[in-house]
Parts: sequence; C-alpha cells; structure tokens
Amino acid sequence: MVQKAKILLVDDRPENLLALEAILSALDQTLVRASSGEEALKALLTDDFAVILLDVQMPGMDGFETAAHIKRRERTRDIPIIFLTAINHGPHHTFRGYAAGAVDYISKPFDPWVLRAKVSVFVELYMKNCKLREQAALLRLQLEGDGHAGGAHEKEPAGLLAELSARLAAVEEQAEALSKQLDDESADAAAVATAAHLERKLTGLRRALDALEPGTGGGAGILPAQN
Repeated sequence: MVQKAKILLVDDRPENLLALEAILSALDQTLVRASSGEEALKALLTDDFAVILLDVQMPGMDGFETAAHIKRRERTRDIPIIFLTAINHGPHHTFRGYAAGAVDYISKPFDPWVLRAKVSVFVELYMKNCKLREQAALLRLQLEGDGHAGGAHEKEPAGLLAELSARLAAVEEQAEALSKQLDDESADAAAVATAAHLERKLTGLRRALDALEPGTGGGAGILPAQN
C-alpha cells in the first residue's frame, strides 16, 4: 500500500482552511490543519510533510516568522513552502516572501487549478525522494548482513544490486518525464530547481550502485547521504 504524503495547511481562518481542503482533496493525500504559526511548528516536530501552504497574514507569529523558524530547523529546512496572502504590497513584499524561504508566493484569490498543480509537483517529488531513501536503506541492510555472513552468499549481493538498479532505472525514467513535463508547462523556477535537485540525488545513487558492482572495488560506505 502506497503511503500518502502529508500537506500542512496553515491559516488562522477556518473558512480558508476549508477552502484549501476542498481544492486539494482531489490529490488524495493527507491534509493537516494548523490555525497558527505555533501550531504549525508543533506539527512539524512529529510529522514529515511534502509541502507547506502558509498564510502570511496571521495574528501573533505571522507567515514570515513561521517560515524563518522552519528554515532554521535541520529537520524541516528543506520542506517547500508556498506563501498565500490576501494582500499584494508589490515586489518588495514578494521578495520578502522568497527571502524567508518560500518556493512560491500566491496572492488570493488564487486559481484552484494552478494551486493544485503546483502542490502536486512537490508531492510527486516528495514521493520519489521517499522511494529513493527506502531503496538506499534496503541496500545498506543487505550489505551489512552479507558482511556478517561472510562468503556463503556471494551471489546474493549481485542479485540485490541488479534488482535495485532496475528499480532505480524506473525512478530515473519517471524523474526524466517529470522534468520534461515541467519544461513543457513552463513551470516556475522553484519547481524546476526542485526537480533538478532530485535528479542530482538520482545521479549520486546511480554512481554509488555502479561502484558496488563486482570488480569496481566499491563498498557500502560510498552511498550518498539521503536528505
């Protein structure tokens, strides 16, 4: 069963949260509400999220301050943030949003189709990253087990490497198709940059698997870190 991605919706107005849920329900992912910046930070302590939709205008801790806290935490700093605001103060206000770490900045009222499309891109990238981490963990466990077992199962690592290589090839194909789709749809620069980041991770994992092939002299320690 495929694990659903979690999307964090942060807004102090219940009617806005309800509207976001109605727009994003078609993505069939897990939508988590937070009515304040403080509540959002608490949710981020325990759960992993694919993307955060963050209202700028909130009493107490506003969206900019909330984003600053998110970006300071190592665990959450790489989560994409889409700012939502009912007020457009011009380029300076927009620049402040990007400077706070947002990948996008959308003024209300927004086009539901556009918002859903943007969120779906980050959900898809998140799911691909999760798949990569699972495959890397599986490889590490197998290599550690073979190291303890000695030479009795020399053929098993080769079979595992071949299987992981085939799975990685499928993910690489999907990532390439996603990149082409972003180019075709003239996606925003932030989504394109995120897709490029995923492709770099795929390249690193491919090099690690190639180095582990018999005769290359590679070892388990060369697997790239999965962030």
